[in-house]
Amino acid sequence: MKSFILLITFFSVFIVKAQENMEQTLPFYELPDYPETYTAGTVAGRMVESLGFRYYWATESLTEADLNYKPSENARSTSETINHIYSLSLVIVNSTLKKTNTKSVVEMTFEEKRIQTLLNLEIAANILKASDDISQYKIIGDKEIPFWNEINGPIADAIWHCGQIASFRRSSGNPINSKVDHFNGKVKT
Repeated sequence: MKSFILLITFFSVFIVKAQENMEQTLPFYELPDYPETYTAGTVAGRMVESLGFRYYWATESLTEADLNYKPSENARSTSETINHIYSLSLVIVNSTLKKTNTKSVVEMTFEEKRIQTLLNLEIAANILKASDDISQYKIIGDKEIPFWNEINGPIADAIWHCGQIASFRRSSGNPINSKVDHFNGKVKT
């Protein structure tokens, strides 16, 4: 009987550790070290990385109840807010890839959308950090909109909505992991 309990305990710990390792392979589990120099590209890239970090932890371990949570009848649910952040991540990454934004909709699960949002933000952050001229990254639609609007538009909007998700999940009884240090972009051990 003791062997059986030890075996169950071992497998439980193994499964939890495997899940933690899988989570850590996604971008923005922690913020990367900051660049040595301040340039427009490194600052803009860090803003997108910070968005990625906040999104990672706002959406980590959400339950079906969390996804369905809606603070009022007229408000978006957490799931609808995640859809909106995903669409904002497309605008952000498309500008850095110099691609036109489209209205195409791809059906994805929450987890697929979460992963793709994080990957979109990682691509955008890496391009921005390596850039000497971020003015080339315009929002392209019916017309071209300057990068300035990227900052006060989709980047700031997505950060705002990450805060909403954090608030919603607290209200639905599943607060963000208390070991997350948003100031330093790290997870306390």
